[in-house]
Amino acid sequence: MENHSTRSWPVRILLLLSIFIGASNASIHDYRNEKFIPQANARFFHGGSEGLYASNSQHLNTSSSDTSLKGKSFIRFDDVTFVRTTESASKQNPMQSTTGLVEAIILEVKDRHRIGGSSLKNNAICCTPDLADAGSCTLGEVIIKRDSEWPRQIKTFFKGNKTEVTMSPETVVINKTGMYYLYFMICDPGLDGSVIRGRTVWKNPDGYLPGKVAPLMKFFGFMSLAYLLLGLVWFLRFVKFWKDIIQLHYHITLVIALGMCEMAVRYFEYANFDSTGMRPMDVTLWAVTFGSVKKTLSRLLLLVVSMGFGVVKPTLGGMSSRVLLLGVVYFVATEGLELVEHLGNINDFSGKSVIYLVIPVAILDACFILWIFSSLARTLEKLQVRETQCLL
Repeated sequence: MENHSTRSWPVRILLLLSIFIGASNASIHDYRNEKFIPQANARFFHGGSEGLYASNSQHLNTSSSDTSLKGKSFIRFDDVTFVRTTESASKQNPMQSTTGLVEAIILEVKDRHRIGGSSLKNNAICCTPDLADAGSCTLGEVIIKRDSEWPRQIKTFFKGNKTEVTMSPETVVINKTGMYYLYFMICDPGLDGSVIRGRTVWKNPDGYLPGKVAPLMKFFGFMSLAYLLLGLVWFLRFVKFWKDIIQLHYHITLVIALGMCEMAVRYFEYANFDSTGMRPMDVTLWAVTFGSVKKTLSRLLLLVVSMGFGVVKPTLGGMSSRVLLLGVVYFVATEGLELVEHLGNINDFSGKSVIYLVIPVAILDACFILWIFSSLARTLEKLQVRETQCLL
């Protein structure tokens, strides 16, 4: 007999696929004629995934049309429109009131087993005739095993032979902290080729930042002040001992300045994201670039110092080109990774492409580590030979 995990494979694959699909450019998720993806006997579109905190004040109704949502955590549907093909619409009776169903389903990650037929010992996501005859579900709808009102299911029906239908405005208030997914699902094969446009707004009680990154705003604010203090102390020491300054000290100053700029821009980016729900790409680009340059220069600084530059040798000689090449390659790899991970991304999961970009960065970091320690060992050996232990 198949076990529970085997029977629930369609829903697990659906959840994994949703992680790999980008959604939009802010905590306001925009859908621009996005297509539904076939999975098992259903078609789905991943509308978003974010960590949401519980509302500050609990409410009996999880749906609200009240404009006062202060202190509440919610998911709001704004002008979400479904468009089916002209061919599909032409086959329908213009006098028929309902001619196609699209379901919006909101669930917590821990409730993923409630979607689909795993509890009914079936691999289907949509209700089949056999399951409907057994009274287990409603034919033509997604199989949902509810606990009270969750997972939430919002139905939208096409009318007659119209090609478009817009969801009625609705706000789902979140009264429990958790990781939430939103899916738009179709069980009717006649709606193949349908697309979705519009947007949904996801908001925590104190702002638009997703739950995973919400603490980072305070962290970047603290780090901005820390870098400012470090820069002040470094500047005072720099001025006091200016006669003994060597080239390495200028490089250290540049790294501190880049770190200060990165933390300040990051804080501004997250503060703007939290207040408006939009993540400005130009600000994100600057923050990513400052961070990539800082990481590259700090690694190069460690490498050249371990090679004895400024300690036992005035120049790197023929090694300069190799060091510079490694720095350029590392900057390109890091910049690409950071852009894919942060530029326009708002979901609490990163895309599939990040996996392929992490590997080159990890390999380059390993190259830096090996080169730094091997060079440091040779430099220490030279110092010991010269009996200049005071420079260690």
